[in-house]
Amino acid sequence: MNDSSGRTDDLKGRAKEAVGDLTDNPDLKREGQTDRAAGKVKERLSEAKDKLEDVVDNVKDKLHRD
Repeated sequence: MNDSSGRTDDLKGRAKEAVGDLTDNPDLKREGQTDRAAGKVKERLSEAKDKLEDVVDNVKDKLHRD
């Protein structure tokens, strides 16, 4: 999972929301909101993965020092 995927979903969602708003299309607007939410989840998962990798690396470093 890469960070840009979440940002891409967010931007895509913002565009859909705007077009849905302009065209009075509630389905498209809702789809945009869903895309934005998915983007946020992807970004948070990516952040959590990075933190977990840091913890694992720190543990490995401590084990190798002993």
